[in-house]
Amino acid sequence: MNKKSCLNCSHSISGEFCAHCGQKSDTARITVHSLIKNDILGSIWHVEAKFFHTLKNILFRPGTTAMNYISGKRIRYNNFISLLLILFGFNVLSYHYYAKLAPAETLTDDVLYVKDFFSKYSKVILFVLIPMLGANGYFLFRRIKLNIAEHFIIGTVSLLGILILFLLSDMVSLIGLWKPVEKIFTIIDKIVFGLSILFPAITYWTAFKNSYSKPGLLWRVSVLYVLMMVESSVISLILYEIF
Repeated sequence: MNKKSCLNCSHSISGEFCAHCGQKSDTARITVHSLIKNDILGSIWHVEAKFFHTLKNILFRPGTTAMNYISGKRIRYNNFISLLLILFGFNVLSYHYYAKLAPAETLTDDVLYVKDFFSKYSKVILFVLIPMLGANGYFLFRRIKLNIAEHFIIGTVSLLGILILFLLSDMVSLIGLWKPVEKIFTIIDKIVFGLSILFPAITYWTAFKNSYSKPGLLWRVSVLYVLMMVESSVISLILYEIF
């Protein structure tokens, strides 16, 4: 195997990348062709491909994605915390445009209440839901021997999936404002919302399906939902009393 020196740090390299600084070994002189192909188009494609690959895996393989990330297979995914903030911003933006474009008769008191609630407590929801899922998962799935931080990752994936589905729901609702497709998109919107409610169950089920029996998983996931409902109610009451 031919060895040469890295042009960045001068360490000896023999593969595609320098083991010391990470720079590619085939760094060549910059040309117009290489600038467009590698630096501009290559960077855009890499970022977009990784972003959508992460979204697809979270949506269709949430438990597997979480366990892969925990086990160290992380280069294939976007950083989950950064993705969480991006999706949360998209959700706030999409809901804002839905409320702006929707006819006045569709903006019932319930819809306006949800809008106001998320506007006021969005950060609280973001930073409370993950610890709740993580702590409850740590208590219910102790056999797996994951630490609390690793259970937070599973909780993060659950919340990411919920935010993706909420974003899809907002998009479906926007399309449903067109009268000829209103009925069918209303049905689709209800299905997407139902999936968002079930998403944590799907995440934990797919993450631990090989470690527990189906009855064992079923009662643990059921208890998880009961705990989440009780804790959410307590937190909502606290927020109501404070604000």
